[in-house]
Amino acid sequence: MSTDDTHDEPAPDSAGPAEGVIPDAWLDWRRYTAARIALGRVGNATPTAETLAFSLAHAQARDAIHTPLDAAALQAQLEGAGWPVLRVHSQAETRHQYLLRPDLGRRLRPADLHALQTREAGPVDISITIGDGLSSTAVQRHALPLLQALHEQLGGSFIFAPLVVAEQSRVALADAVGEAFKARIAVILIGERPGLSSPDSLGIYLTFAPRAGRHDAERNCISNVRPEGLGYAAAAFKLAWLLRQSLRLGISGVGLKDESDLVLPDTIAAP
Repeated sequence: MSTDDTHDEPAPDSAGPAEGVIPDAWLDWRRYTAARIALGRVGNATPTAETLAFSLAHAQARDAIHTPLDAAALQAQLEGAGWPVLRVHSQAETRHQYLLRPDLGRRLRPADLHALQTREAGPVDISITIGDGLSSTAVQRHALPLLQALHEQLGGSFIFAPLVVAEQSRVALADAVGEAFKARIAVILIGERPGLSSPDSLGIYLTFAPRAGRHDAERNCISNVRPEGLGYAAAAFKLAWLLRQSLRLGISGVGLKDESDLVLPDTIAAP
């Protein structure tokens, strides 16, 4: 066969299942979800292609957890977009310690806490922390475009504290940051625990009247923020709606129900 003739062969994706693979009856549903469904089988085993895809997804999830956040690059991106930025670190000094001691990831290093508390600035409406969490990949990819979408939603309606980029951070670290800034409400954008189809999912948590010791029932959460999940525009609309309602009612968490979908504009794709 000549070299030119090889271009007429069908692509692997259009050639149907590989020899010996028994397709699953739910195969057509795979176009609607990234979940691992309708894998097919070869005898009693999973097809080789699906086994390799699983191994790749597992490796991507591990990389998302263990790859350090490039805080300097993120700071440069944020400042280049006009956001003032401060950098802090939790009391978890290493990634190994962070994974073994979640409590240390919830507390700021004393020097960083003192630096925030002694800044010459008045009370603010909203404090936003960006924390690496369990997926630095998510933060590196999605924090800036989400903030740009949020700015379009809120404009100059509120007084913001400087952005805080936090390394080795857990969700509750934002409470200490918000308290130090005397913020009415604290928000954290943080990398979520990777799934085997979503190693770069970003989570958003907000807490009214932040202070150390707040618990999870006092927060609202928006999860799976990424282009393949909840898009930036829709996530920013939800967050802006929750912020306004939280500040108006003086509550967050289980007492504040997310009803933003009832007023979601047609121009923003629903989740």
